[in-house]
Amino acid sequence: MKHIILYLAAIFIFGSTLLSCKRESDYVVVNPSPFIANFDLRKLYKNAEVQLNTTNLAGANSIRGVVISDQTNGNVPAGLLILQNSRITGSGIDSLRGIAINIGSESVKYVPGDSVHIKIDGSTLKRENGILQLAGVNASEIKKIASGRSIKVQAVNAGTLNSRPDFYESTLITISKGVVEPEPATGEVFVGDKMINDGFGKVTVHTEANASLAKAAMVPFADFTGIAFKTSNAIQIWPRYLDDVYELDIIKVSPLVITGYLVDPTSSDANYEYMQFKATKDINFAVTPMAIVTTNNAGITAAPVLGWAMGGVRTYKFNITSGTVKKGQFCYVGGNKNIWGAGSTNISAAVWIKSMQYATVNGDGFGTATSNLLANSGNVAGIAVFDGINVTATSIPLDVVMFGGGGSIYSAGPPEVGYRITNTDKYSVIQNRKRVSFYGAGTNTNKFAFPAATNFTILGGVYDATTGLWSTGRVARGIELKANSQLSEIEQATGFTTLVN
Repeated sequence: MKHIILYLAAIFIFGSTLLSCKRESDYVVVNPSPFIANFDLRKLYKNAEVQLNTTNLAGANSIRGVVISDQTNGNVPAGLLILQNSRITGSGIDSLRGIAINIGSESVKYVPGDSVHIKIDGSTLKRENGILQLAGVNASEIKKIASGRSIKVQAVNAGTLNSRPDFYESTLITISKGVVEPEPATGEVFVGDKMINDGFGKVTVHTEANASLAKAAMVPFADFTGIAFKTSNAIQIWPRYLDDVYELDIIKVSPLVITGYLVDPTSSDANYEYMQFKATKDINFAVTPMAIVTTNNAGITAAPVLGWAMGGVRTYKFNITSGTVKKGQFCYVGGNKNIWGAGSTNISAAVWIKSMQYATVNGDGFGTATSNLLANSGNVAGIAVFDGINVTATSIPLDVVMFGGGGSIYSAGPPEVGYRITNTDKYSVIQNRKRVSFYGAGTNTNKFAFPAATNFTILGGVYDATTGLWSTGRVARGIELKANSQLSEIEQATGFTTLVN
């Protein structure tokens, strides 16, 4: 035992001797980066001017990033160069941030995509006219490293932008599906402040009088890209040029939105399935006729060449040409007026705008009588609302939902065929500035799952009855039904679609 102790002591002394003789060259010397990210730079501002130096810059003296501003087109505050960059922060933190650099007339030399290094040691970080910026930067200390670099554009909704202005300030952002309020008058142009509403909130789009897009015709509905600038009151979007505004098809407000459906009633499906809708305005269907079309693609292996107008066993149409419904009321289309199939509670007291014996009667205009109107298994199925009763292969629905499984219901062609969709909470007909008109194309693949056998499916979201935009997308939830269930269970439960405006 004594020998072991002596042996260990010798090893310890030998190791200590080696450590005491270790040379400076044996250590790895770590020098701080000369560059600070905007993510960290912006944190230095505490509502008071900050004189920057290598101490408060943690050893750095410069910033680097990609230019997003374009002074030649005139829609950026005079003299400002806008730079955005990011750094790895871990934990999933998004570190993309922007900063404005005031270099006066020299700012015109730089265009979007330029990669630059800028010495900022000795400059001042301050807010001027609401914008956080660097003042006192020597333009000769800016080095252009490259041009044509890619620029990250953040997609953000108006509600998030308004709630996190410092996060998005001086970065390039896009607000999608912005409705101009009020609707632009004939001959109205971009110059000045225009309010847009994307369903999540409102934000101002600003255009300077000398900007290249100032005299362009104002569009009523578009994807708006621009640099986010804080003013003394709020945050605004400043499009750099006309190409930053991508006009979209006007969204039509749907008088009826789809809020629920029963696909698997007790006993037989024949004539006991039904759909629920909510009226977004007062409707007299004798004056404003509409059509409801369903699709059941059981056992199908090919896309419908006529889309919603395919007919046969694929699609079935209900013409709604009489009756009335009040704004905010639920109304129903389907077969017998029972809440959960044969022998269950009669709900004829509800507002039924169409009731047909679809198992024995062909659809209005197209659709073969079927005992299974709404699929409860297998391939994807759907429901669509149309303006008027003349539904063709080119008709675009006002509202549409799909649910269920898969199946070959879309073909890119040519010719491209399938079920047409519209701009809703789930689908977009413009993606990356390309038209995407069919379910299954692009990212238009959202669908709800088949419900449990005893469930009525309710769809809950928030719909703006003025703009036709969804501020909260629909989610599906099941309500378990029984033979003695009451109408109130499918009309007063929490989680149904609600209307604003």
